[in-house]
Amino acid sequence: MKTIYLAGGCFWGVQKYMDQFDGIISTEVGYANGNTASPTYEDVKAQKSGHAETVKVDYDESVISLEDVLKKYYIVIDPTSLNKQGGDVGISYRTGIYYTDPADLEVINKVTDEVRARNKKPVVVEIEELKNYYPAEDYHQKYLDKNPGGYCHIGACFFGAGK
Repeated sequence: MKTIYLAGGCFWGVQKYMDQFDGIISTEVGYANGNTASPTYEDVKAQKSGHAETVKVDYDESVISLEDVLKKYYIVIDPTSLNKQGGDVGISYRTGIYYTDPADLEVINKVTDEVRARNKKPVVVEIEELKNYYPAEDYHQKYLDKNPGGYCHIGACFFGAGK
């Protein structure tokens, strides 16, 4: 099992999207790479903690590669939008790929370079080693499964495309 952390705006939709693919073992929403310990949702949403809403993605690399995970991620984000995805604005909604295994950096850079080549505007996705990660409150976990009509900046057409 391998793990990658993906920030793509509001974490509800990124989690639901990633959950649908074969090889994704589990996902968890949380807060990554901020300046404070144990932030609450209110701290993060108020832009006080410096954390990004992030999805921890555990995957079976014998079923789905990191390259495929990242290509799927790039489909549902605007990689040229700084601190904004859909109607969500602020540093907590920035895009980012946070890794724990330095060997993943080569694949991350390869996929991101392919995205850069397709865009006229600069790609602003953070690529950093994971500094910290705190799981979000229980009510955020699998939020869109519990609240099917809940807000999501990712179009419904992207759900149900996997398994």
